[in-house]
Amino acid sequence: MRKYFNVTGLCTPDKHYMVDISRKLVQIQRLVDRGFYFTINRARQYGKTTTLVALEKTLADRYLVIRLDFQVLGSASFQNENTFSLAFASCFLKAVWIADKESAADSTALAELCKREGERDCGLDLRRLFQLLQNFCESLQKPVVLMIDEVDSAANNQVFLDFLAQLRYYYLERAAQNSAAFHSVILAGVYDVKNLKRKLRGDEEHKTNSPWNIAADFDVDMSFDVDDIAGMLQAYESDVQTGMDIGKMAALLYEYTSGYPFLVSRLCMMMDEKLGKESGFASEKEVWTKEGFLAAVRMLLMEKNTLFESLLDKMEAYPSLKQMLRELLFAGKEISYNALDPSIALALMFGFVKKQNHAVVPANRIFDTLLYNFFLSQQETQGEEISLASQKDKNQFVLGEKTLIEAVV
Repeated sequence: MRKYFNVTGLCTPDKHYMVDISRKLVQIQRLVDRGFYFTINRARQYGKTTTLVALEKTLADRYLVIRLDFQVLGSASFQNENTFSLAFASCFLKAVWIADKESAADSTALAELCKREGERDCGLDLRRLFQLLQNFCESLQKPVVLMIDEVDSAANNQVFLDFLAQLRYYYLERAAQNSAAFHSVILAGVYDVKNLKRKLRGDEEHKTNSPWNIAADFDVDMSFDVDDIAGMLQAYESDVQTGMDIGKMAALLYEYTSGYPFLVSRLCMMMDEKLGKESGFASEKEVWTKEGFLAAVRMLLMEKNTLFESLLDKMEAYPSLKQMLRELLFAGKEISYNALDPSIALALMFGFVKKQNHAVVPANRIFDTLLYNFFLSQQETQGEEISLASQKDKNQFVLGEKTLIEAVV
């Protein structure tokens, strides 16, 4: 069976057509090699989990990599320090056993942790948990890298922030006292930890007092560029032989998606699997043209998928964000980039917008059109004020020389 374009869950090179992310992995490994603690916070369906799994394999020769996923922890795991410590210990033990059975079998510190995990009423708190984790790190020849995916699952729990504070303490002690600790810690999710803090507490002191202020900047661009997309299309073309112009198709995909991983793969999947004779295309060769691509764009904008639903949910959850996006689209308001503006920070974090020439602009043409259609269809935006604004200056809906609505007409 040939490969296919995947838009759900983990992407693997042996099953799926995917972009070569080896250059990005080299950049991330550089952070790990330097012993940094950092967060990979990107919008939904941006390839975070796929990147972590690939990074785990890349690091395996030099490090013992422990990869956890906080999605497996239910709300009961966050009731208090004891329940969280026991749940974390259980996940950690399983991950160590998967990563390195020999280390798991030989470690007395891990045996003690296993004993504590088995005694459900042992009173294992964070302080004792981290003492055992420190002993484990100290007992190994390889440095230990801890990865935690889906940290958003812990968003509203004080015990998780206390857990981060422990990570911070041992990180600082490693530098000050040369004591054992995780060599590198990587958290992955949509929210950064400061936003987790903001969600949990409302007072001003705790809005900025994050336990994750030790984190290094993560500046790796995880979007796809034109060459990335062309490489994926080349692999597809080698199998299917559609006769497409790979360079032009890669440029089109980038022009409309700005390299957002889900959007690129979804459009490719639609052209590969959903466009055919019933859509007016006689052959695969006709599908992989500009006309076929625009048909896929129209199909994408008409569907209800988890990414689009998530974007709209975020707007409803944050009214100031929704208002800012409405002004950006309908009023043609130029919004200057300000890193300290909460609404702008949220819009960037959720993937609605990007920074361009010191201004905030829509992240890509797909989102631009999606949000335009959403606001236009909402009953509250059907009034005279919005209609007049949308007709007042049609140039405000232009990217380059092409209108936003080109994709849906």
